[in-house]
Amino acid sequence: MAAALFFVYTAVSLRIHHRMLSNSYDLGIFEQVIRSYADGQLPVSELKGPDFPILGDHFSPVLALVAPFYLLHRSAATLLVVQAALIALSVVPLALWARRALGSVAGAVIGACYGLSWGIASAVGFDFHEVAFAAPLLAFSLAALGSNRPAAAACWALPLLLVKEDLGLTVGVIGLVIAWRGTRRLGFVTAAAGLAGTLLVLLVVLPAFNPNGSFAYWFLADSPTGTSGTSGADSGPLDLLYRSTVGLVTPQAKLSTLVLVLAPTVFLAVRSPLLWVAVPTLVWRLFSNNYVHWGTGYHYSLVVMPIVFAAFIDALVQRGTGHGSLRRYLAASAAVTLAILPSFPFWQLFSPATWRSDPRVAVAHSLMKKIPDDATVQASTYLVPQLTNRTSVSVYGYPVSRPFPQWIMVDTWVAARWRWPLSFEAERAMLNQSRAQGYRTVADRDGFVLLHLTHRPERTPVSGDLDASKHKG
Repeated sequence: MAAALFFVYTAVSLRIHHRMLSNSYDLGIFEQVIRSYADGQLPVSELKGPDFPILGDHFSPVLALVAPFYLLHRSAATLLVVQAALIALSVVPLALWARRALGSVAGAVIGACYGLSWGIASAVGFDFHEVAFAAPLLAFSLAALGSNRPAAAACWALPLLLVKEDLGLTVGVIGLVIAWRGTRRLGFVTAAAGLAGTLLVLLVVLPAFNPNGSFAYWFLADSPTGTSGTSGADSGPLDLLYRSTVGLVTPQAKLSTLVLVLAPTVFLAVRSPLLWVAVPTLVWRLFSNNYVHWGTGYHYSLVVMPIVFAAFIDALVQRGTGHGSLRRYLAASAAVTLAILPSFPFWQLFSPATWRSDPRVAVAHSLMKKIPDDATVQASTYLVPQLTNRTSVSVYGYPVSRPFPQWIMVDTWVAARWRWPLSFEAERAMLNQSRAQGYRTVADRDGFVLLHLTHRPERTPVSGDLDASKHKG
């Protein structure tokens, strides 16, 4: 089952990448990070800013484990294959636990429902993320905890401290559940380690590496997109009170996400104390001012899926479900999973468009070959992950991008799926300005414009010449 799901995950993510639909944020960023590790350097990401130290953005030293695989094949595809393997691996402990406790049919159904769940589909369909490491660690930890092996549960949970800064709180809750189930000393030590690890990273490590001397993602701050979930309300006491009560389930996207999180388990997961492990992740998402954290897209629900299905198994075991009742729960879980499936990326495998070749992709690659290795480049967001393995690339028009790169490559096609950070008009104006500043047009084919810097302008333009941040769209 894990091998079959690995094939599905790999096919979906690689096909998206080969069709040039992967993004600078986040696949491009993570490839730059892992490329740094592979070259024996502290991780930096040009996409976050010139030589930006990524350990000042998010604390994910576990990414160094991908470096040996990247040395074998320097490509963004390597990251996607590693992610597929990690998520597929997380199916194993949950399916085996369900099989031991509930029988072979239950193991197969629960394993398949978890492996095809919408949270995993969303993550696989959107680039690579460090939380892929969290999926197997959580699955092994919670399967051990549910099988009354608290020491193994703690050992699997503690490495989560190296995956991402917020997961220390998840470790803390796992420790509290271990203590609640009877192993008090081990549980409290695990909880203390999780909390201490989070505080150390947030208050010491991240500020030490961040050029601004602080952690950039305190969830009460305005979102990076400038979109507030409180209709412009200040982040003061009243705003905090609002989001602590009504704001946790409004707008409707938040409540819809909570319902969808529990729906594949037929809401039985709420009967297990293991579900408390999901609370830290759900709370910071619902408290966030950034609307993308509230919904079902991107990778944000990947951490929640193994927790919810572990709680599902635990609840089935604890209630001593009879044969007929168990069959009804399994059938309902399978029905919900299949009903949701067409709305998420795995369904792309059945779409003819997924397997159709776009001639513009070949044109783009032929033009990118003109850019020499190790050159500095600014490119459209969908072109960036095609260049991160051999150039120093950032996003064209993004305010923090390195000024005056040697090469610029932009997809000016009007029918592009979406544009970021510039609107079509702002992008056209900026291209004209680049030509006036010493860039020569090397190629202009099928909407792809390739520029090369022949001489730098005598005057560096001030921000008033073209404020890219005002054209974010």
